[in-house]
Amino acid sequence: MVQQEKSPLVQLAEETVKKYLTEGKVIAPPEELASEMKSRAGVFVSIKKEGELRGCIGTFKPVKKNVAEEVIANAISSATRDPRFPAINSAELPYLTYSVDVLTTPEPVNNQSELDPRRYGVVIESGVRRGLLLPDLEGVDTVEQQIDICRRKAGMFSSEPIKLYRFEVERYR
Repeated sequence: MVQQEKSPLVQLAEETVKKYLTEGKVIAPPEELASEMKSRAGVFVSIKKEGELRGCIGTFKPVKKNVAEEVIANAISSATRDPRFPAINSAELPYLTYSVDVLTTPEPVNNQSELDPRRYGVVIESGVRRGLLLPDLEGVDTVEQQIDICRRKAGMFSSEPIKLYRFEVERYR
């Protein structure tokens, strides 16, 4: 089996988590940034252990200087601060796989017919609460499922009025 070369963004996420978990240190971005690291965008880092989600944290709008810095911050958060899971420990490192999603700017949509769970991620808002779900996730096949998951993540009732936004991602593995 030929080993597919990992994206520089995935390599950066992996190196970040390894250094943080084994030495407690936050790495600096590479001196020479790969082209996909230079822009500003929201970024999600997903970590799986033997195919099961182990952490997924991100930003839907950029908060750092560039994508490289977003990856570093979100990789650490994904490994240590996802409230759904206990923090990852260094003994798990050999069993982890990473993916990095770089988001387009969310755009408002008028109704659910403008959504597609394979192509678009969804952000829903009601007051100050917000829920987000990435696109093209296993087991999420309908817009209704996307919105329901977002509502649960944000602690919203199904009867609450919401604002809908959609975004696309470039997924790196």
